[in-house]
Amino acid sequence: MNQKSKIAIVTGAGSGIGRAVAIALNNDRWTVVLAGRQEKNLLETAASCNNSDTLVVPTDVKNPESVKNLFAQILKAYGRLDLLFNNAGVSAPVKPMEELTIEEWKHVIDTNLNGVFFCTQEAFRIMKSQDPMGGRIINNGSLSAHVPRPYSAPYTASKHGVTGLTRSTSLDGRAYNIACGQIDIGNSKSEMTKKMEKGTLQADGSYKTEPTMNPEDVGRTVVYMAGLPLNTNVPFLTVMANKMPYIGRG
Repeated sequence: MNQKSKIAIVTGAGSGIGRAVAIALNNDRWTVVLAGRQEKNLLETAASCNNSDTLVVPTDVKNPESVKNLFAQILKAYGRLDLLFNNAGVSAPVKPMEELTIEEWKHVIDTNLNGVFFCTQEAFRIMKSQDPMGGRIINNGSLSAHVPRPYSAPYTASKHGVTGLTRSTSLDGRAYNIACGQIDIGNSKSEMTKKMEKGTLQADGSYKTEPTMNPEDVGRTVVYMAGLPLNTNVPFLTVMANKMPYIGRG
């Protein structure tokens, strides 16, 4: 490991936004710990990094013991942690609220909200005790943290919960030089947005195609937030496909 490199964790690093952010941080000379459920996908992300400073740790953020193992491996390998990007997330099937199963609801909440808490809790334990003390946590929110799409109750509720957790983490971290902010992302191109390019349900009941943006631009934005000194924070930042139907009335 480059001793001058800072240590970052990216959850959900096996694809999409997580992969783009991991590569961007690595290009910016961060040592990046790649966490996610599928080791094969994490290894593909590691192979896409120009810099050899990566560590692959298969992790299920829904499982507190799996999360504890992730952070224990980081302490063993590097002895400190400078950045946590809480990115891992899932969505539920698009269907009326009354048709959702309890399992579908819990899967989203357990991943998108509980997983963020479990990782944040472990990050606090390291960042409070290391020398120099402190670090940064960036949570992946969503435009759903502001307004919902139709039939998105589990995802929207989870992301509103992440916003509350971001605020509490930012406040509780002040005494320990831990900065916490949130990036709310709209229509970053991925497997999940393919349907938007063909047509997706709007609030007025119509179906419309929606533009997307390059996930590499999300990576650049996270690198900016991560590179700020710890006496400076971006509490909330929105980055989105410019022409998507978010700003305006629908």
